[in-house]
Amino acid sequence: MNLSPILISIRTATAAIVVTFFLGLLAAKFVAGMRRKEWKMILDGILTLPLVLPPTVAGFFLLYIFGVRGPVGKFFLDFFSIKIAFSWGATVLAAVAISFPLMYRSARGALEQVDPNLIYAGRTLGLSEWQIFWKVSLPTAMPGIASGGVLAFARGLGEFGATAMIAGNIAGKTRTLPLAIYSAVSSGDMDIAYNYVLVIVIFSFAVVALMNYFTIQEKRVK
Repeated sequence: MNLSPILISIRTATAAIVVTFFLGLLAAKFVAGMRRKEWKMILDGILTLPLVLPPTVAGFFLLYIFGVRGPVGKFFLDFFSIKIAFSWGATVLAAVAISFPLMYRSARGALEQVDPNLIYAGRTLGLSEWQIFWKVSLPTAMPGIASGGVLAFARGLGEFGATAMIAGNIAGKTRTLPLAIYSAVSSGDMDIAYNYVLVIVIFSFAVVALMNYFTIQEKRVK
């Protein structure tokens, strides 16, 4: 069994979760702190949109933006000689775009469930809003945030549609586990497909176990 798709998937999901975790956390803090419900609803809809769009449609938008003729892709190609589409970086980009809503919504839900009395107590002690976030809200909400991070990692690991659109299916470069399974089945090599499926099932089971652990921790905090 060729280990390249496994290693590419792990590298992609790991790089994606680093970006997704912090972006999702900051977006969740910003939206949760908004006071105007109309703007809050619109922004939440925009940030959640990749979750309900077909992955191929999300991949189409990514390709339109980051392709060699897209505004961002052409800029990087012309000024930095960096081609984003059909590169390993494109697999990370696809994983970030698709897994971001899961991280964002999990983090937002966890932050909004923090006891307001703890926040009020921090304000009476003279803490700034950022100090309250880092010292009060974040530690209290961390089990729920961590659970969202694990779920986002798994989503990035299993991403297929958007990755195929913007990164392609290049062996040894952009062929992740889901793409390797598709390629093996397409070529009739079912033994290889079974092995890759077993690997991703094991990863998925580990993710479920971690999510259950963080859910238990979240209940204990409450």
